[in-house]
Amino acid sequence: MEILGNAIVPAAIQWVLWYAIFKTDGATELAGMTYVQMLHYTLVSVLFNQVRGGDQDFELAEMIRTGQLSNYLIRPVGLIQFIYIRGVASKLLISALSLAIGIVLSVSVLSSEASPLRMIGAMLLALLGNVIHFQIGAVLSAMAFRWEDAYGLLMVKNMAVSILSGELLPLNLFPESPFYLYVFGPAQYALGEWTHLEFVRQLGVAFLWIFVLWVLIRFTWGLGIKKYVSLGG
Repeated sequence: MEILGNAIVPAAIQWVLWYAIFKTDGATELAGMTYVQMLHYTLVSVLFNQVRGGDQDFELAEMIRTGQLSNYLIRPVGLIQFIYIRGVASKLLISALSLAIGIVLSVSVLSSEASPLRMIGAMLLALLGNVIHFQIGAVLSAMAFRWEDAYGLLMVKNMAVSILSGELLPLNLFPESPFYLYVFGPAQYALGEWTHLEFVRQLGVAFLWIFVLWVLIRFTWGLGIKKYVSLGG
């Protein structure tokens, strides 16, 4: 029910918006996209949006705040990787379901440029976006070592991502940002707006972001651990 709610409600709101702009106001194009293109974008972006996100970064910040981090520091496990892998299982299940739906849409509803192969590649890019999203959250959660509570900072990050990832509106209407790898980028490739060469280039960009953020995680958490004091349970 949570998955259906997260998918149907945003899609319905966007459909009402596009209907009002194109059918009621009589517009023919918006940011270079027609009514049908907007509907197709809405369909596939809702699928990729289910892959984005997760609450592991909030879990990391809470572990620092309450002192539960101490339970993991003495274990032979990389904390950041452990928390991500433990929480990503549900997203993998959702991504498999979204991929199956996307493949059906690509051969029945979407434009002729869409295909099952493009949908698979787009889902791969969305999964890399999930990794990047967690890494950014992990870097920000390290602020809890200094501020104790990083909840507000992580909430601001999530709200910004909702807009800048293409979740709510196509990024044709906004300046490009790194968050396009989450939803907008996969949707562009799935719909045939990106060439295969552009897709390969974006994969390289995603892996570059993953490497840079991994370095930032090592740096911020390395500094934070030196200031960590276990005052909780």
